[in-house]
Amino acid sequence: MPAYNAALTLEKTFNDIPIEYQSNIILFDDNSRDDTIGIARALGIHVLTHSSNLGYGANQKTCYEAALSQGADIVIMLHPDYQYDARVVSVMAKLIELGNCDVVLGNRIRTRQEALSGGMPLWKYSVNRISTLFENFYLGQTLGDFHSGFRAYSREVLETLPYEQNSDDFVFDQEFLIQAVYFDFKLGDIPVPVRYFPESSSINFKRSVKYGIYAFGALVSFRMHSLKIRKDSRFISKKEVRTNES
Repeated sequence: MPAYNAALTLEKTFNDIPIEYQSNIILFDDNSRDDTIGIARALGIHVLTHSSNLGYGANQKTCYEAALSQGADIVIMLHPDYQYDARVVSVMAKLIELGNCDVVLGNRIRTRQEALSGGMPLWKYSVNRISTLFENFYLGQTLGDFHSGFRAYSREVLETLPYEQNSDDFVFDQEFLIQAVYFDFKLGDIPVPVRYFPESSSINFKRSVKYGIYAFGALVSFRMHSLKIRKDSRFISKKEVRTNES
């Protein structure tokens, strides 16, 4: 759980997680200003902290390193803001365990009516549909929601992708998926309900525009690296880097 000011929703999110998974949770707090840390510790969650606010992407980086260092074979990233249905983590893990997928996303958008009635702003729904359609076509995928923050990864994915080279901000998520496609991992998704409410985390329109510009730039870099026009460190695997260094 990459956490920032999640005191109002953390316990509800935790209680939805299947009990057999509750003892394996790592929460990395990005210098919250509320009582996120205290609530997490009271719930028995293993808590790690940043001494300053590093950003959403940077928090994920440290979350994944912590999970790998503890020997995780499957890592599920869940926001503690109760926006996603934590009950399905076992399904996501099973798809990876069976080898059907290397990356599994929670797809919040099954129908327009459901997405909007669940609180997703119309402008955000429209941008999501247009950008997801474009990215699927550009990358040769069929994902339902390219912008979901509910994700599961195999250990091999995290040991291959140079996600440390990615942004420390929200565009980290897009860079990660583009990297996963570049390295030929299998991506899939499962349906989850839409939950938008004041306590859930969400970026505003201005930050969404910035996010979109940087995501498009990552797509361009992906193509240029693939065509050997310009190298990009985001598409050089960690295994290759280690081999070259040795």
